[in-house]
Amino acid sequence: MHTIEPTTTDGAPMAGWRKSSYSGGNQGECLEAARGHATVPVRDSKATDGPALTFSPQGWTRFVTAVKHGELSA
Repeated sequence: MHTIEPTTTDGAPMAGWRKSSYSGGNQGECLEAARGHATVPVRDSKATDGPALTFSPQGWTRFVTAVKHGELSA
């Protein structure tokens, strides 16, 4: 079962952004997540003033696990 997670219109004011350790090179597939919030905000590292997708802590854990196991198709 998939649930829709909310988005914020501007991720810039949030603090604690950290770039993924898997991000690197110039492939343009980089994201950042912020710590210290009730939800887990995630944004495109190239668009720091753009929107952020927010996950519940459990939703973020499920998403990361699905990515690690190759359960998501492109």
